[in-house]
Amino acid sequence: MNMRIGVYPGTFDPITNGHADIILRAVKIVDRLIVGVARNAGKGPLFETDERVEIVKSELKHLDVAAAKRIEVRPFDNLLMHFAVEVGASMIIRGLRAVSDFEYEFQMAGMNNRLNPKVETVFLMASDKYQFISSRFVKEIGQLGGDVSPFVSERVAKRLAQRFASEAKGAAQTATAKRAPRVAS
Repeated sequence: MNMRIGVYPGTFDPITNGHADIILRAVKIVDRLIVGVARNAGKGPLFETDERVEIVKSELKHLDVAAAKRIEVRPFDNLLMHFAVEVGASMIIRGLRAVSDFEYEFQMAGMNNRLNPKVETVFLMASDKYQFISSRFVKEIGQLGGDVSPFVSERVAKRLAQRFASEAKGAAQTATAKRAPRVAS
């Protein structure tokens, strides 16, 4: 019997409790799960790709030990279907939160099927307690000083707080430098 390998792609900027839930559920239907962390610079990620890979790996250490052994985290910057073929995947796992996700995901699944009909797309509905969570909202809440702990792990919340504090410090230093009088030489 062939090993069922699935790819769960995303930017994971940052990984949320909803992502972790989909990972735990996806690993039940595949023999091996590859969490593909997309470089996707076009989305203007808060964390660099290497950081996001490291954060996802760190989060996986806190999952069920048996499941974690069957999960691998890898960055990718090529076409998703090329990545799926590269890792030997027979399915793409996608999470759906709401009807608004469905239209986009439906179109994406259709395009991916045209590119490679041997790779199926499997949709997992978000658990009801995670349906409203998105990385974009988590970042907005965190950046504005809100509490993100209901949406991400304690570890990710800490990383977000550190990043926003670092950015705020950098912005303050830049503003101070612009106000400083220049001395002619």
